[in-house]
Amino acid sequence: MEPRVRIVWTLFKVMIALAILIPLGMLALGLVFGLVRIAMRLAVLGLVGYGVYRVARFFLAPKPKPPTVVAKELPSADPYYAAAMRELDAELRH
Repeated sequence: MEPRVRIVWTLFKVMIALAILIPLGMLALGLVFGLVRIAMRLAVLGLVGYGVYRVARFFLAPKPKPPTVVAKELPSADPYYAAAMRELDAELRH
């Protein structure tokens, strides 16, 4: 093959490839934009639904009562400490 024919043949193959790839790329890009649009609609619908839920909960749910904390009285001395001191005193007296 002559070099000019080789260049023309290569350019022809490139044109065929571009003629196939460009429409497919545009189709794929359109599909991606369509999916993004659907995802955005779902996200907005979810946010609106959550907002309606929070407003309904604010107006319809009963107010939570604050928890009452009952503090136990602490013993005046630790019983284990007192028992240890008695045992120590008993051993030191012998």
